[in-house]
Amino acid sequence: MSTRLSVNVNKIAVLRNSRGGHEPDVVRAARTCLDAGAHGITVHPRPDARHIREDDVHALAALCGEYDVEFNLEGNPFAPPRPGYPGFLALCDAVRPAQATLVPDGDGQITSDHGFDFARDIPALTPLVGALKALGCRVSLFADAGDPALTHARDCGADRIELYTGPYAEAYARGDMTALAACARAAGIAHVAGLGVNAGHDLSQDNLGDFLRGVSRVEEVSIGHALIGEALYAGLHDTVRAYLEIIKNAAR
Repeated sequence: MSTRLSVNVNKIAVLRNSRGGHEPDVVRAARTCLDAGAHGITVHPRPDARHIREDDVHALAALCGEYDVEFNLEGNPFAPPRPGYPGFLALCDAVRPAQATLVPDGDGQITSDHGFDFARDIPALTPLVGALKALGCRVSLFADAGDPALTHARDCGADRIELYTGPYAEAYARGDMTALAACARAAGIAHVAGLGVNAGHDLSQDNLGDFLRGVSRVEEVSIGHALIGEALYAGLHDTVRAYLEIIKNAAR
């Protein structure tokens, strides 16, 4: 199985919004990623529209349809609608992403930093997962590698988990591989339960190869922050190509 690369373009929108106007253009950046061979596009629109806005979601969904690639929409399904943000399920209903990735982040978080507590959250997640699957979305749930109730993700009808790899990236930078072993164990547990495995957060060119060699059958990695930062030096097209080469080499 070949791992697929979905590029998160949130940071392009952060740059645009910091100045106002339309530059850099989020859709043009996403198109560049797809022309370089990326397998899909990910965005995580937040209720405060700090980066990706509702109009971006529609434009990027259309782009992914044009290229016939997957659009992955991330968000907190419990965040209430407000002006400029119709709510996560409403966005999914409008654009029908191939994958809906549910993340338990609060409004004030700078970035997602933990997975669901599956022992606690399954009853609340179950009707939301059902509603998303009725829209034709594959559903993935953000998960901590050490959650002892990981298999419960299957109980609510989810198709996949997305392993939160922030702890892995931090440990890797220190030369500590114990977090990689935890991710490998979690992936094995998920596979036995019938769940597919995605991964994302702080994956980079430095740590992605070892992650994919250490964790079996990762179906998709969603990478944004590091990739966009690296692209400032090497260019967006070449950076995407570098990630695809890492994925290819890890599969050998």
